[in-house]
Amino acid sequence: MPGLAPPVADERTALLAFLTQQRQLLRVTAHGLTEEQGWATPSASELSIAGLIKHAARCERGWTKLVLGLSTAPQRTAEESDAPEFLPAPGETLAGLLADYELATAETDAAVAGIADLGRGVPVPRGVPWFPAEVEEWSVRWVLLHLIEETARHGGHADIIRETLDGATLYPLIAAAERWPDPWFDPWEPATPAG
Repeated sequence: MPGLAPPVADERTALLAFLTQQRQLLRVTAHGLTEEQGWATPSASELSIAGLIKHAARCERGWTKLVLGLSTAPQRTAEESDAPEFLPAPGETLAGLLADYELATAETDAAVAGIADLGRGVPVPRGVPWFPAEVEEWSVRWVLLHLIEETARHGGHADIIRETLDGATLYPLIAAAERWPDPWFDPWEPATPAG
């Protein structure tokens, strides 16, 4: 997957193509990391790449449930902290979280494929300050745009964390993950210990 979304001919394809691209860019920040590095929090925040991937999967599932009408409640109350979804639970691994994220994204894609009208209403959950009280509903289209925005934001967080961990940047990581043959781009490689 190059660093750009593919050409698109219609709105649905465009929304899913850009969402797919942002998901892949988030996933590639984990390329080559050890378990310890995946959960490391080297920046001023308490975010880790594994925690961001865990959070992204939870977000996709929450929004998909809203779109499908399986839930009208927010994923948590205003009194509950979202911190646990960024922290490792017993038995969680980076590889397991990446696989779970892949499943969550497939669930979203399947749900969207089954919706003929992207303008269909999605009720706004009530009772939490981060959702607007004055808005009754969003559209499926709005939810997809929000998922693109949310995934891109967390991809940016993951970029900073990865650069802080080992200096790796996005294009060399993509080149390494996808084994790009282009001689003009040096794929990322793990640092070798001196001596």
